[in-house]
Amino acid sequence: MINTLSYTCIIVGIFFWFWGTFPLLGNRSVLFKLHSLSVADTLGSISIIVGLLLKMPSEWPLLILAIISLAIWSTVLGYVLAYCSSSGGSHE
Repeated sequence: MINTLSYTCIIVGIFFWFWGTFPLLGNRSVLFKLHSLSVADTLGSISIIVGLLLKMPSEWPLLILAIISLAIWSTVLGYVLAYCSSSGGSHE
């Protein structure tokens, strides 16, 4: 049962990775494309790490640290990119 749940999480994570790349092909703005890609990539990566956590529960401190680091990094990077794009190119 745990193996099935683990592989399901990993497959869902890989699906999110591929799903996040499809908006790159559209005609939307660069920020929309970047947002879609980063959200799908973050969810996919966290799902894969959860699948690994179910598969290797003895490594839980390292995998929980990876989830927290991934969530913080993605959030901070999103704020930095939004700030850089909203300033209109002038950094006074």
